[in-house]
Amino acid sequence: MRIPVGRRDSLAKFVMMALAVTLLWVSPVMAATLDHIRESKVIRIAYREDAPPFSYKGADGQPTGFMIDLCRMVAQRIAQQLKVADLTLVYVPVTAADRFDAIKQARADLLCEATTATLTRREVVDFSLPTFVDGASLMVRAGAPDDLKGMAGRKIGVLGGTTTELALRNALQRAAVNAEVVLMDSHPEAISQLDDGRIVAYFADRAILMSLARDSKAPDQIRIAEQYLTVEPYALAMSHGDNAFRLAVDRALSHIYRSSDIVRLFQRAFGVNVNQSQLLHSLYVAASLPD
Repeated sequence: MRIPVGRRDSLAKFVMMALAVTLLWVSPVMAATLDHIRESKVIRIAYREDAPPFSYKGADGQPTGFMIDLCRMVAQRIAQQLKVADLTLVYVPVTAADRFDAIKQARADLLCEATTATLTRREVVDFSLPTFVDGASLMVRAGAPDDLKGMAGRKIGVLGGTTTELALRNALQRAAVNAEVVLMDSHPEAISQLDDGRIVAYFADRAILMSLARDSKAPDQIRIAEQYLTVEPYALAMSHGDNAFRLAVDRALSHIYRSSDIVRLFQRAFGVNVNQSQLLHSLYVAASLPD
């Protein structure tokens, strides 16, 4: 079908106007975070208060942990990139259930906690370069089995709504083990239930389990299995599609990984006598992108 010349011109003008409107609508989004930081001199950090040693509320009531310290250092370097002399950090408490909403609803600029980067999550938020790598395992009371086969007919706790929950259910299904999965709202709730015998095991990332074991009523009665059942690559989450901000964050991380700062941050969170695993060291080397 032939379209009259006048109508073709009208359609062309309509298409050009639509594209212009689209570009005008998209462009501010792409640079929204950096513009907001530059103008307000504020960067908003979302963090969980119950995920030691990565992010938690310290004894002084202030946010602390490995991811908190890392994000503070990232913020300092972004301030240098933007030439903002007096950048203020505002902390936004979140839970495992609503942490991504804080980013999607623009209540926070960066999510700084033990967040596993997944392809499904990348549909709604963007992720930085990897910031840590860990794996999930079982924490049990002394004398209890520490493998999935031994969990048949027993209660296993896991943080609800996480990749760890999905991994546990899949692992139990593959192993044909009929265990009761008990969903927890927080890690402290889990260690309390484990201490009281309401669950026989707790399934979480190993670094978190090591920190929780120290907070147990009877740490000498707590054991962590050696076997890793998952691999969890952590990253910082941010608004979807904001390429300029993601580049600024990745540039900051690359510079931190190339310096001795990352070793200092690790030792502060995990102890001076704890060394990075070879896997984690290799991750920081590989993620140190050149300028």
